Amino acid sequence: MSGISPFFQASAVASSDSLAILHLKRDLLTPVLLRTYDDKGIGYAEGKVTTTRYGNYPHSTLIGQPWGSQIKASKVDTGTRGRVGLHAGRGAKRKRGGSSTSHGDDPANAGEHFEVQVLDDETPVVREASTPIPAETGFCHLLPPTPEVWTASLPHRTQVVYTPDYSYILQRLRVTPGTRVIEAGAGSGSFTHAAARAVFNGYPRDNSLNGIANQDDQGGVPGTGKVWSFEFHEPRVQTLQEEIRDHGLDGVVVVTHRDVYEDGFALANEPSIEASAVFLDLPAPWMAFEHLTRDPPSPLDPSTSVHLCTFSPCIEQVQRTVSALRSFGWLAIEMVELSAHRIESRRERVGLQEEGLRGVNATPATVDEAVGRLREVEGRDRSYHHGMTVKALNDTLGPAASVDSSEDGRRQEGEMYVSKQQRLQNIKEAQSNRKVYKEGRLMHRSEPELKMHTSYLVFAVLPRAWTEEDERRAQEEVRKGLSADGFEGSVKPVSKRQKKRAAKEQAAGDKDAELEMKWQLEDNDG
Repeated sequence: MSGISPFFQASAVASSDSLAILHLKRDLLTPVLLRTYDDKGIGYAEGKVTTTRYGNYPHSTLIGQPWGSQIKASKVDTGTRGRVGLHAGRGAKRKRGGSSTSHGDDPANAGEHFEVQVLDDETPVVREASTPIPAETGFCHLLPPTPEVWTASLPHRTQVVYTPDYSYILQRLRVTPGTRVIEAGAGSGSFTHAAARAVFNGYPRDNSLNGIANQDDQGGVPGTGKVWSFEFHEPRVQTLQEEIRDHGLDGVVVVTHRDVYEDGFALANEPSIEASAVFLDLPAPWMAFEHLTRDPPSPLDPSTSVHLCTFSPCIEQVQRTVSALRSFGWLAIEMVELSAHRIESRRERVGLQEEGLRGVNATPATVDEAVGRLREVEGRDRSYHHGMTVKALNDTLGPAASVDSSEDGRRQEGEMYVSKQQRLQNIKEAQSNRKVYKEGRLMHRSEPELKMHTSYLVFAVLPRAWTEEDERRAQEEVRKGLSADGFEGSVKPVSKRQKKRAAKEQAAGDKDAELEMKWQLEDNDG
C-alpha cells in the first residue's frame, strides 16, 4: 500500500487496493481488500465479488464510494455457470453436452458453458468486468478501517483484546504520539493496530509526512513513535506481517517471531528499542520480567519511567505476576478488572398507525385507539354476517322475492371499513411523509452482553535509572537553589512561624521588645 495508512488518515472515498469494512448488521462486519480485478481467479462476470449472507457485492460498486454510504447488493450468479475464466481445472464441473477441463487440457475441448483459460497456478485472471445489476433486497454500509471496527471484524486467531480493554490500557500506559511500545503476545493483532494509531506521528522513512528525518529503518529517531510486537507462534507472525503490509503500517509496527521468555526483547544488530510502555499478553508474564530491567542490554528507556501492563484471565496468574514485579523493583502495582456495558438509545413508537412496520410495537397507544379498533372489527363482523344472511334468504326465497343487500345500512357500513390489506398499504404510504426519527419516546437500555474478554489488568511502574552521577548532579542543583534564595551551605529555609517563635524567645518576656520585633517581621514580609 502506498501513501499513508487508512488507519491513520482515511481518504474521502474508498480506493482500490485499500482495506474497507462492510457493515452488514450490528454485530457482523466483514473486512474486504478492494480490488479492480479478480485476484483469486474465481471468474465472476462482475470481477472481484464479496459474497455474504446479506447479498453479493462486486468491488466495482464499492470503489469510489464515500465512506458511510449504503451500498445495495447486486445480482451475481455464484454458481459454476456464472464463473468463466477459471484457473484450468479449478471449479469446472461436467455439464450436459460438454466435458470438464482439467489442468493441461486443451481449452477448445471444454463444454459450451465454460470459457476456461489455461494459466499458471499463481497467475490471477484479469479481464474486463461486466456492469453489476442491483438486487431487489440486501444492502451494507461501507466503513473506513479503524482499530475499533477492525477489532470487531478481524479473523480470530486467538482471544482478542477488545476496545474497552485496550483503550483503558493505552491511557494507563500514557501512550501518546511518539511513544515507543513493546507488545508481547500479538495474537490476532487487535492491540497492535490500536497501539500503532496511538503512537503514530509519522513514518520513520518519509520526511514529507511529519518532517522528521530518519536515520535507520528499525530504530528511526527518538521522536518517532513505534510498536515492537513479539509473537511465539510462527504462522500467526506470518499472517500478522501480511496484514501490517496490506494495512500500510510498515515502519510503525515491527513484528518479530521470538520466545521472549528465553530470548528477551533486545534485537540483535539493531539500535536499542528504548521503550517507555510495555504490554504483556502472555500466559506467564512473570517469566519475561528478567528481560525488562535496567541492566544492559535493556530494551527500556533509561531517561524516563516505564509503565507496564499485563493481561491475565486468572487470579492465580495475577498473584504470581505481582510477586515477581515486587522482586524486580517495580512500583505502584495495581490490579484492575474492567466490566463495561454499552448503552443503547432508540425511539420506541407505539400505536396502531405503526401496524405492519418493522421495529415498532403495533398495539393501541390509548384507550380511544383500542375502542376505535374494536368498533371497526365489530362493524366488519356485522357487515359480513348481514351479507351472509341476505344471501341465504335470496337462495331460499328465489329471485322473485330477493332481499335488497343494502338494507339496514349494510352498504353504508361496508364503505366505512377497509380490509386489513388496504389498511396496511395506507400505513406504508403515509410513512413516507412522516418524520419517524422524531416520533415516539427516547429510550435508553443497557446491553445484556458486551463482546469483551474478561481479564485482570496489572499495572506497574519502573522508575528511571538513577546512578551516583545523577545523585551528585541533583544535590548540586539543590545547593544552587539554596544559594539563589540567600541560604549558604547547609542552612535550611526558615518558615514565618519559626521566625516568630525565635523572636519571642529572644524578647524573654519584654512586651515592648516582642511587639517591636513582630512589627519588624511584618515589614520584612511585606
